[in-house]
Amino acid sequence: MDIVTLSRFQFAATTIFHFFFVPISIGLALLIAILETMYVVKGKEEYKQMAKFWGKLFLINFAVGVVTGILQEFQFGMNWSAYSRFVGDVFGAPLAVEALLAFFLESTFIGIWIFGWDRLSKKVHMICIWLVAIGTIMSAFWILAANSFMQRPVGFEINNGRAEMNDFLALITNGQLLLEFPHTILGAFMTGAFLITGISAYKLLKKKDVQFFKKSFTVAIIVALVSSIAVALVGHQQAQYLVKTQPMKMAATEALWETSSDPAPWTVTAFIDTKNQTNSGEFQIPYLLSFLSYSKFSGEVIGMKELQAQYEEKYGPGNYIPPVRTTFWSFRIMVAAGSLMILLSMYGVYLAARKKLENNNKWFMRIMLFSISLPLIANTSGWVMTEFGRQPWTVFGLMTTADGVSPSVTSGQVLFSIIAFTTIYAILAAVLVFLFIRVIKKGPYAVDNEHDESSDPFDKEGYHHVS
Repeated sequence: MDIVTLSRFQFAATTIFHFFFVPISIGLALLIAILETMYVVKGKEEYKQMAKFWGKLFLINFAVGVVTGILQEFQFGMNWSAYSRFVGDVFGAPLAVEALLAFFLESTFIGIWIFGWDRLSKKVHMICIWLVAIGTIMSAFWILAANSFMQRPVGFEINNGRAEMNDFLALITNGQLLLEFPHTILGAFMTGAFLITGISAYKLLKKKDVQFFKKSFTVAIIVALVSSIAVALVGHQQAQYLVKTQPMKMAATEALWETSSDPAPWTVTAFIDTKNQTNSGEFQIPYLLSFLSYSKFSGEVIGMKELQAQYEEKYGPGNYIPPVRTTFWSFRIMVAAGSLMILLSMYGVYLAARKKLENNNKWFMRIMLFSISLPLIANTSGWVMTEFGRQPWTVFGLMTTADGVSPSVTSGQVLFSIIAFTTIYAILAAVLVFLFIRVIKKGPYAVDNEHDESSDPFDKEGYHHVS
C-alpha cells in the first residue's frame, strides 16, 4: 500500500476510535448536569446518587478519550506535514483556543466537581458540572471550526503558498460550522442518553435498583427523543447546504451519475458500478431527493459526470469523484440508525409516561441494551460520509489529500505505527470495558460508599466543609 493510503487509514482508524469517546463525554456531562440540577431543585437524594453513579462512567470515559485524542494532533506533524504547513496559520488558531480555553475549563472544573461533594454548597457544585458540560461543548466547537474550514475554506488568503487567516470572525461563522456543530453536539447528547437508557434497561431486566434505574431511564429517554429528532432536522438542513457548497459530495451520497430529472427521486438502495459509472437494481422514492435538497417537491440535482467536467475546467485534469459506494452506503447506515433511535425513544417515552417500563417489556429492554451501539454507528458512518465525500480534497478546492502527506515518511514507518497504535488502542478499549462493567455491576450505592470512604481521610485531617 502506498504512503497516502496508509496515512489515510491510520488517521481514519485513530480518529474513529477517539470519536467513540468524545460524544459519550459530551452527552454524559449534559445528563449529569441535568440530574444534579434536579437534585438541587427537588432536594431528593436519589438524583444526587444518579449524578454520582453516571459521573463515575463519565470520568472513566473522559480519561480514555483524552489519551486517545492526544495522538490526533501529533499526526498532523508526523504524517501530514505538508498539509500542516499549508493550513497551519488557519488550523492552529481554533485548536489552540480549544486546548488553552475549553479543555482547561473542562479539566479544572472536573477536578473541583470530583472533590467538591459535601465540601461545596449544592448550587456551587452544580455550577461546576454545568461548566464541565459547557467546556466539552466548546471543545467540540473549536475542533469543528477547523474541520469546517477543510469542508468550506473561508476567512483566509494565500501568501507564499500557504493559507493565512485574515478574518477570524468568518472562520467561526462559517456556514458549514453553523450546521456541523449543532448536528454533532445533538448527536453527542443522543449518544450519552442511549448509553444511560441501555445500561438502565439492563439493570431493569435484572431487577436491580429498580427505582433508581427507572428514573435514570426516564430522564435519559426524554433527552434521547428530543436530540434524535433535532439531529434529523439539522441533518436535513445540512443536505440542502451541501447542494450549494459541495454538490459533488451530495451527488456521491446519492450515487447520482447523471443530472437528475425534475423532480428528483431519492434512491433507497442500488447496485453501484463505479467502473462503468452506472447503477442497477435501484429502489427509488419519487420526489424525495428534491425535497431533501430544496424543501419542495421540485428541482433537479446535478450529477457527478457533469460536476466532474466542471471541476476539470476549474481545477485542471484529475478525478474529482469521491469513493461513491462508501459515501452512498455510509449515509444510509447513518439514516437507518437515526430512524431506529427516533422510533425507540418515542416508544420509550410512551412507556415511561404510562409507567409501564417494568410491565412485560423485556423485549424492548433487550433492544435498548443493544441500542447503545446505534448512536456510535450513526456518528461513525456520518463522519465517514463527510470525510470520504470530500475526496480527493483535504482542503476543498485548495489542496488534495495526496499533496498533504509528509514527504520524508516511509510506508514502513506508517505501517509499524498503525500496528503499534492499534495494539495500544485495543488495550485501552479492554480497560474501558472492564472498568465500565465493574462499576455497573457494583451499582450506584457501592460507588457512593467508595466515595464516602475516600472522603474520611480528609475529614480526619481536619478539613472543613463549605456550607
